[in-house]
Parts: sequence; structure tokens; C-alpha cells
Amino acid sequence: MKKYTGEIALLFNTLIWGGTFALIKNAFNDISPLLFLGLRFSIAALIFLPFVFASLKKTNKQTLIAGSVLGFFYFTGFASQTLGLNLTTATKSGFITGTFVVFIPILQLIIEKRKPKWFNILSVFLVLIGLIMLSSKGEDAIDFMKQLGSDFNLGDLLTFLCALLFAFQVVYVDVFTKKYEYLPMVFVQLLITGIGGFILSFIFSISTLETVKFTFNTTVVTSVLYTAIFASIIATVVQLKFQKFVSPTKAGIIFSIEPIFAAVFAYFLLSEKISNFGLIGCVLIFIGLIVSEIFSVKDE
Repeated sequence: MKKYTGEIALLFNTLIWGGTFALIKNAFNDISPLLFLGLRFSIAALIFLPFVFASLKKTNKQTLIAGSVLGFFYFTGFASQTLGLNLTTATKSGFITGTFVVFIPILQLIIEKRKPKWFNILSVFLVLIGLIMLSSKGEDAIDFMKQLGSDFNLGDLLTFLCALLFAFQVVYVDVFTKKYEYLPMVFVQLLITGIGGFILSFIFSISTLETVKFTFNTTVVTSVLYTAIFASIIATVVQLKFQKFVSPTKAGIIFSIEPIFAAVFAYFLLSEKISNFGLIGCVLIFIGLIVSEIFSVKDE
């Protein structure tokens, strides 16, 4: 029962994260990306502090270290994704970020010494093909892969790094939440990401790599509050509380549904249409999830 509760909770997270795409895309017209990152997670940490203060006073050194490790991967993952997006196309960024689902079973084998089952490999393959079709925006899949392989730039490299870092975060969530209390780790993860965002924004501003901009308006406030409360606090609490009941590979497959929800929100909020080719990709991603679910039940 805990397994299914965990899967439903993680699926709920993908819905929350999917809703951030359209909001953040609009907000970046009025606020620089790294400053947004710092504001989002710092506000999240401040809001969450009263709820976790009692736990923090009683927590041990090992829990804080574990939270710091998760915070490192969380911050560097978001930072490399943000910086990479400025140097590559949104289409390539979306697909490359989604490849974290491929890294998870590899890291799980290395870190946890757990071999992925055959159906996990099949599910990951179906999800990967689905991501290619969804990211191609109606282009021929072969042409899209040629585009992906050509003109490989720094933005693509940073985005690949982002995918690897997020995969590390998912696997270490599985490791740490089985040993330590999750609420202090949530706070430390949020705090490190928020402070890191401000520091990186400052470094990039003085080195003229990024022009800091901030316009106080409804779009920015709505985006910061939604991502801070829902996509940062609630989603991180849910992930660290429930992912321990789900294998990292299965969690990665569930998280790969996020681009589908992002496409749905983009359709209603930004009038962005998804092609028939992309719809087939969505179906393949869902099939990958179903295959993983059916055979994992039989394997129990």
C-alpha cells in the first residue's frame, strides 16, 4: 500500500512541477533567472522554517550533512539547467534534461549496488523515445536527433550536467530518507539552493555574464510564490517523504511525465500547441510507466 501511496504522491509532484514552466517562462521577461532561483528557494526556506524549527534543534550532524549533499545536487542541477537554457534551444534543453531517467538506474547500480530489472530498462527506453518525440515539436524524429548531435555547445553540456545532477539527487534521496528524518533535510536543501542562487547571481552580475533585472509586478510575485510554496516546499516535502517507498528508477519514470503536464499548462496558459507527433510521445511515456508498474507488481 505504501508503494502505491508513494507513486501517487510523486505523480502529484510532476503535476506541480509541470505548472511551473509557463509561469517561469513569463516571469523571465521581468527577472533574471539566477535572481529568480535565489528568491524562490530563499522565500521557501523562510516560510518553511517555523514548521521545521523544532526538528532542526534536535537534529544530528549526519542529517544536516545528508541535507547538504541533497542541497548541493539540487542547487547545481537547477543552476546548470538555468545557465544552459540561455545558451541552447528550449527544445534541446527539454529533451536533454529528461535524459536524467537514463542515468538513474546506472547511478543506482554504482551507489546502491542494485541492478535494474529488465522491465525497468524497457520502460526507460520507451520513456526516452517518448521524450524525443515530445521534444521534437512535430519535426521528424531522425532530423531532431541529427540536430541534437550537431552544433553541440556549452549550453547542451551544462544541460547534460543538469540531468546527471538531478539523477544523483533522486538516488541519494532514496539513500538518505531511509536513514534520517526528512524535514530537516528539506529545509537544508531549500536553504542551500536559495543562498547559492543569490551568490551565483552576484558573481555573474559583477562578471557581466548576466544582467540583473527585477521588475516588481503581478507576474513575478505570482511565479515566485507559486514556485516557492508549491514547487519548492510542498514538492520537496512530498519527494523526501514518499520516494523512499518507490525505487529510484520508478521515481525517474514517474518524473518523466512532467513534460506532459508542462505541455498541457503551456497549451492553456501560453496557447502553445502540441503536435500529433508529440502526442505519440506522450503515449509512449505513459506506456513506459505502465510497463514498469505491471511488471514490478508481478516481480514482488
